[in-house]
Amino acid sequence: MSLIPSFFGNRRSNIFDPFSLDIWDPFEGFPFSTTVANVPSSAGRETSAFANARIDWKETPEAHIFKADLPGLKKEEVKVEVEEGRVLQISGERSNEQEEKNDKWHRVERSSGKFLRRFRLPENAKIDEVKASMENGVLTVTVPKEEVKKSEIKAIDISG
Repeated sequence: MSLIPSFFGNRRSNIFDPFSLDIWDPFEGFPFSTTVANVPSSAGRETSAFANARIDWKETPEAHIFKADLPGLKKEEVKVEVEEGRVLQISGERSNEQEEKNDKWHRVERSSGKFLRRFRLPENAKIDEVKASMENGVLTVTVPKEEVKKSEIKAIDISG
């Protein structure tokens, strides 16, 4: 498989493979600073770990299955959409904890903020039958696949 380097964060991609990583995400890596563990301001507490929600994509004979770890989120805080052109988009936001005036933060490692991930689905995806469920902080999106039509062999008579 030919890998082509990218100027956008050393991402691997393969222009010939529809499964090679997802569509370029302009919010990936935002905010840029991840060394804000001891910064008490609300803007400085956002970390990129949540903004870059990690998602697994596996293919079975029946479906494409996406699993995202979204701890602390309710299903109402997550959106799963299929855009034109067979693009699956998973997005959401985790709110900051309310800050009281007398609070003294010693360490902030839990991430907050928005996330957005997009995946171009292959031709065999049944985008009208996508299902999503969330259990114990794990979002599972199932995209059924169309059956592969087996090519028929037709015998041709040879004249002459």
